Amino acid sequence: MTVFDPYTPQSGSADFTVEHYDLDLDYRLGPNRLAGTATLTVRVLEDLRALTLDLVGLGVDRVRVEGQRARYRQRAGRLLVTLPAQQAAGDRLTVEVRYSGTPAPRMGAWGDVGWEELNDGSLVAGQPNGSATWYPVNDHPAHKATYRISVLTDADYTVIANGRLASTTRASRGTRWEWVSDVPLAPYVASVQIGRFKLSDLPGDGEVPQWLAAPRLGWGPAALSLKKQHAMLEAFQDWFGPYPFDAYGVVVTAETLDIPLESQPFSILGVNHLRPTWESERLIAHELSHQWFGNSVSIRRWKDLWLNEGFACYAEWLWSEQKGSKSAADWADETQAMLAELPQDLVLADPGGPDMFDDRLYKRGALAVETLRRTVGDTTFRSVCREWCWRNKHGHGDTDAFLDLVDEMTGIEARAVLGPWLFDAQLPTLPQRPPVA
Repeated sequence: MTVFDPYTPQSGSADFTVEHYDLDLDYRLGPNRLAGTATLTVRVLEDLRALTLDLVGLGVDRVRVEGQRARYRQRAGRLLVTLPAQQAAGDRLTVEVRYSGTPAPRMGAWGDVGWEELNDGSLVAGQPNGSATWYPVNDHPAHKATYRISVLTDADYTVIANGRLASTTRASRGTRWEWVSDVPLAPYVASVQIGRFKLSDLPGDGEVPQWLAAPRLGWGPAALSLKKQHAMLEAFQDWFGPYPFDAYGVVVTAETLDIPLESQPFSILGVNHLRPTWESERLIAHELSHQWFGNSVSIRRWKDLWLNEGFACYAEWLWSEQKGSKSAADWADETQAMLAELPQDLVLADPGGPDMFDDRLYKRGALAVETLRRTVGDTTFRSVCREWCWRNKHGHGDTDAFLDLVDEMTGIEARAVLGPWLFDAQLPTLPQRPPVA
């Protein structure tokens, strides 16, 4: 099997895509035991006799293809399924995998990612290839799919997953929570969060419904801290276009987290991210903006991650500007000076797998966005952002497509203006600020 993406060489396949994941899970918190049946609707992209799924740390009990038992073997985080006959490009198959085990994060160049047992519950941190720790998957953002996620767990716990809550059902040993996402999502943002949460609507006057899942005693203070999200969402709609989903949610864990986590259409924050500081506020804005950049518009290859993180970092600056604090231009000038003191060995549009989450990528990506804004002016910049998000809604984008759109909409030579930021290691100089009107 050839490597699909050199940034995550142990994950993903170009031979097929999964159009829908139907996941029936049973999770016991005490022993941290997961049992599941995953039914995948597969569309073949290349002629093949076997398909390879990603599954890490869990054992397979049975595989069926089109209802018939299929031969399989597991090795090094892969599940190789032998198909009953040669399949041609365009064929569709139903693949059912029954599996079980003790889920745990996988180790990689970016630390531990995947299913993580907490002191009282669990969470999923899927980026970039942690989804394989809890279900069989073609684990790459190029393969977006719809999902149904049903989780049976202990009665005192709430389960949050992707999409909308379709049902809750009492069972002999707990409660089954069923979530459905009819909007496709990248595998790394598929998520299950389990805790002693109160789940309720977030108060506010925004036109987009928002909800909050937080520890019951801390729900009120969390809701107060997140009230500003309504204004953030309105500001981002002004710059990026209509919010791309039906609602937005936040899960607040009972424990501290090193960093917030993104999902679709919600974010995961630790209790430590709700402090009355700019650091907490910028992270809330950052995760919200990922609903446009990363979730609705996903990347086809990990080398284009700057499109997700550069715009999300820039959204922090836009929010600062919107609330009457420091302008994006001021943030950019300070960030330029800071990056100039650091090593000049990162190529933004192809940073390499180990460095794709380097903080310089986030900051330099935001500087590239500010360069575009200074070059074309606010009105055209806003039009480019909104068109990018609308044209690629619930789909994919990459660096070349973004540059082509800038060419099309602005009349500038995008590769001449943005190329030094994207393709050269040496840090360019920001353009002069436009004169104040």
